[in-house]
Amino acid sequence: MCGIIGIVGKSPVAGRLVESLKRLEYRGYDSAGVAAQVNGVLERRRAPGKLRELEAVLERQPLVAATGIGHTRWATHGAPTERNAHPHIAGRVAVVHNGIIENFAELRAELEAKGRVFASDTDTEVVAHLIDENLNAGLEPLAAFKATLDRLSGAYALAVLVGGDTDVVMGARNGPPLAVGYGDGEMFVGSDGLALGPFTNRVAYLEDGDYVIIDHGSARIFDAGGALVERPIKTLPASAAVMEKGNYRHFMEKEIHDQPEGCQRTIAAYVDTLTTRTKIPGDIDFAKIDRIQIVACGTAYIAGLLGKYLIERMADLPVDVEVASEFRYREPALNAGSLAIAISQSGETADTLAAFRYCQAKGMQSAALVNTVESTIAREADVIWPIHCGPEIGVASTKAFTAQVAMLSALAVAAARQRGKIDEAEENRLVRVLLEAPRLIAESINLEEAVRAIAVDVSKARDVLYLGRGPMYPMALEGALKLKEISYIHAEGYAAGELKHGPIALVDEATPIVILAPFDSYFEKSASNMSEVMARGGQVVFITDPEGERNAPAGARVVVTAPKCDPLIAPLVFSAPIQLLAYHVAVQKGADVDQPRNLAKSVTVE
Repeated sequence: MCGIIGIVGKSPVAGRLVESLKRLEYRGYDSAGVAAQVNGVLERRRAPGKLRELEAVLERQPLVAATGIGHTRWATHGAPTERNAHPHIAGRVAVVHNGIIENFAELRAELEAKGRVFASDTDTEVVAHLIDENLNAGLEPLAAFKATLDRLSGAYALAVLVGGDTDVVMGARNGPPLAVGYGDGEMFVGSDGLALGPFTNRVAYLEDGDYVIIDHGSARIFDAGGALVERPIKTLPASAAVMEKGNYRHFMEKEIHDQPEGCQRTIAAYVDTLTTRTKIPGDIDFAKIDRIQIVACGTAYIAGLLGKYLIERMADLPVDVEVASEFRYREPALNAGSLAIAISQSGETADTLAAFRYCQAKGMQSAALVNTVESTIAREADVIWPIHCGPEIGVASTKAFTAQVAMLSALAVAAARQRGKIDEAEENRLVRVLLEAPRLIAESINLEEAVRAIAVDVSKARDVLYLGRGPMYPMALEGALKLKEISYIHAEGYAAGELKHGPIALVDEATPIVILAPFDSYFEKSASNMSEVMARGGQVVFITDPEGERNAPAGARVVVTAPKCDPLIAPLVFSAPIQLLAYHVAVQKGADVDQPRNLAKSVTVE
């Protein structure tokens, strides 16, 4: 998750930019850079590696200016080299960017046809060229910026300098967060309150679609339609730990909202955005593997179930998924031609580690799908597949879950291609689908107000049932687990086809039934299950997509309409509503959301 800072200041800016970027190191990065207005002319300094490398460059080549932008980059498009490091400059424009511009390839082709020459492999550079192109067409900087935003598809946060406008920085948000800081005769933009902490405690958070222009004394914020708007200015507490929550009451809420960024980072690690091909590290040949054995616990186990659905359907490769705490005690039959995958956010889960070692002792190849690359499971694996979602503080996993699912989705595409089940054209299409996921997850998070309203009534229930078919069955398990973990309401997830085999006995007027049903090949049968539930007085919360809403049986108590998406990424897009439902039910009940009773973030004992 790249870090952004922009300053319109009264004092030398280079050191202040670096100071702020150091507070963003927790997000992870592989290069850094700054740009500034030096007597109205743009200059920049960049370096691969850690911030100390950038500081060494600045010591050799100082930047003497009071207005500038800075960036820590985690590589998505292009290798982590100096030429790909931000800021990117085209003509009079310098840009730093967090996110993915989904339509950058077509925009780049269009600009190259006009004679524009690109100096990097990144998607970000098209933004600088587009703004400069609009400036050359006679538009004022803010109008040129808005015209550029209207051309972009994807999830992004931006900070922009225009040469000659020495006291102005522009910014925009569509998915990844961006905040505005209010100082004394100086103004700031940054990725979060933590980035702005050294300079001010008065912060406003942009909403999706907003763009802003700051100068020494003010910020003008506009919504996506171009209307001037006000966003509330909040006074942040001094505690850095609290400040890191930004505009959110709890870390869990923040981490739900972090998911477009987190998934963008995960997906970019496992696909090549220029060639739209998958790139899975390690020398594992899926064409030669006869079976995959996944071991995991809790939410990671459910991510593994989703991986099973995807890999078996797409790659025709058998996948077994087992709860790690039971796995080795039943002495399962394994063979050395299989691949063992351990899924663990911390990489230290005791049961998962023990099951993983059992697989390795049987001569199996091993891969670790973890968030912590220095963990025990990662160190002992043949191959490490980091999920790159950044630190997760809330005990109930949210962004780590979607990052795990995003990685497994890319893995399914790669395995299908290696095993000859899809051709290159289909691989290209599926990679483009994966690249759409961050934007669609952000749209799904925008359902929060609708979900919050549902939570008021669900919080009064004693029991809640979740139903789903196909990949939505594991999602039903995950929805029920989240509700149990943080609200302490009894909840169960079932395969909807099992409804008549027992669970329908639990249906009554007091039991909310959450049905997850995008308009896919399972929809007709899910709609039938919905009718069965309503015929018995069940209070249905129907989570679907626009086509599903149009075709749903009448009578659902509440319909939550997630954005339309390809089935490959439906679990990612449908995650936010079920997470938000659990979160707001827990808040309604006054529960300790981030640290629910009896639970720990990393379970390092059996």
